[in-house]
Order: sequence, then C-alpha cells, then structure tokens
Amino acid sequence: MLLLAAVPVSADRDFSTLEERMTGQEYRDTGLHKLSPEELAALNAWIRRHVPLSAEPLRAPEADQPATASTTEDTRGLRQRPEQADGPIVSRVVGPFTGWDGNTVFELENGMVWRQNESGTFYIPETHSAEVEISESLLGGWRLRVKGYNRRVSVERVR
Repeated sequence: MLLLAAVPVSADRDFSTLEERMTGQEYRDTGLHKLSPEELAALNAWIRRHVPLSAEPLRAPEADQPATASTTEDTRGLRQRPEQADGPIVSRVVGPFTGWDGNTVFELENGMVWRQNESGTFYIPETHSAEVEISESLLGGWRLRVKGYNRRVSVERVR
C-alpha cells in the first residue's frame, strides 16, 4: 500500500509546474497571473496528465546555441527546475542601498539582476555594497534578505 502511495509523489517530483518553468515576465505575458490558484492548479494537473514526463522541456531559442567554456554562469531564478537549486545566493548590491520601495531592482556584484515582485517598502540607513541572501521559497519563488535585517521581499530574476 505504501509503495503505491509513493508512485504519484515521485511523478510529482519530476513534474515542473508552469510557474517553475517560466520567468516572471513570461508568466505575466501569457496571462497566467490572472488565473485563480484553483484554475492554475487545474491547468498544471491537465499538463501533468497529458504531457509525458520524458518530453523534452521547452527552451527559448537562445538556449539552443552551442555551449562554450564561459557558459558556467549561475542560472538559479531563470527557468530553473527545483533539483538545480544549490543553496542560497549570497552577493552584494552594487552601489548605495537604502532598502526597497515596491519597484526596486537589485543589481548584484555577481552580475545577477533581481526585481522586487511584491508590493511593500522597507527602508534602512544608506549603506554601500549591502550583503544580500536570495533563497528559494517553499512555493518555488525567491526571497531576498539584507544581511543584518530580518525582513524579506519576494523577487524575480531579470538577468
């Protein structure tokens, strides 16, 4: 009985939802953000039933370019499958930093660019090269925290 119950869980682990496969911009461009959680769950369930797990994942045209030695960049937050996560991303914000205001873009020293994707503000005294940690949330999104502060903000990767 337990063995039979484990089979759907294993299949679910291999299944990547639309939210996990798309960037935040693609998610909005396709209108999926307008769906209720129930509608989105129904769509993901339909895809899970009708698209074989062995199907080749859809890729953007630029992903079809041949790999070079310099393509070892960190792709977390960009169409990432959960098994690729490798702990939190730790870097520093480029230049002065005073918190977020609802439309903040975080340019990091490691070359990544993240954008706040939830409303809300949080201000701190101006600091330079603030250390930040970006972690994957339980629901598959990403949360940014400034070292030394306990507040987090939901972010999406831009670049």
